[in-house]
Amino acid sequence: MSRIQDILNKAEREGSARRTRSIGTDAPVGTPPSPVAAPPPTPVHRPIVEPTPIAERREARARLAEQASPHREVNLDRHLVAALAPQSLAAEQYRSLRTRISRMENGRAVRVLIVTSPAKGDGKSLTAANLALAMAEEFSQRVLLIDADLRRPSVHHLFDLPEAPGLTDVLMGGATLDDALVTLADHHLTVLPSGVPPSHPAELLGSAAMRRTIDTLRTRFDRLILDMPPVAPLADVNIAAAVADGILLIVRAGMTQKPAIERALGGLDTTKVLGLVLNEVGAEATYQDYAGYKYVAG
Repeated sequence: MSRIQDILNKAEREGSARRTRSIGTDAPVGTPPSPVAAPPPTPVHRPIVEPTPIAERREARARLAEQASPHREVNLDRHLVAALAPQSLAAEQYRSLRTRISRMENGRAVRVLIVTSPAKGDGKSLTAANLALAMAEEFSQRVLLIDADLRRPSVHHLFDLPEAPGLTDVLMGGATLDDALVTLADHHLTVLPSGVPPSHPAELLGSAAMRRTIDTLRTRFDRLILDMPPVAPLADVNIAAAVADGILLIVRAGMTQKPAIERALGGLDTTKVLGLVLNEVGAEATYQDYAGYKYVAG
């Protein structure tokens, strides 16, 4: 019996070993199981958030674009007779000024025109604005009025526009031209306000950014009218004259004295001075009172 029992025990042991090898794999007994590759992690999609400075700049630009709508209805100042009273004698005088400037070109186009005066109060801003409106009436003329008087801007008041964004914002990189330009569709005129008042206006007007801006605007408009500060005692006009093709000097009849005119002309590039525009000519003041000067209109 013991021998039979030994045989049975041996068979049972061998069968157990075979059953152990057959479980799972054919690897030898005692071989650790192969590691099972874990499934790749599920990607987590997070919203991309722009850095704060970029996001803020884009929001600011959107606000500027909203303020300076490309096409805007405005309440014009009553003195802008070229638009509000086109049949008036005053409006006809501005059209006459427009015609005389065209005749004076003689093959040399006056694309960029500075309008200034010997002193404040001579009516340069009103003349610039009315002349721009009169020029914009011409067929297919793309006219831009620029408020380049960065010290005492007034164009935005005449056209009921926000002061900024404007020229200074463009020159200092705070806005693009498209942000700052305002198109007055009803009057076929585009206006570039002065913008935020700078601390150093003369340096800004003489900067490379100013030259690049004017060069760009030359490609987009037929006429650029720059309303600039009075000549005396500032250097602004003389500095900006480098980018201009012509200069108009506005004189107020009976008010502007000859010495003031002479000082103003002495501070300008006379090769670019087209002549004088005599404002408010009446019985008390005539062309004879200002004899010796070249007139464009009066």
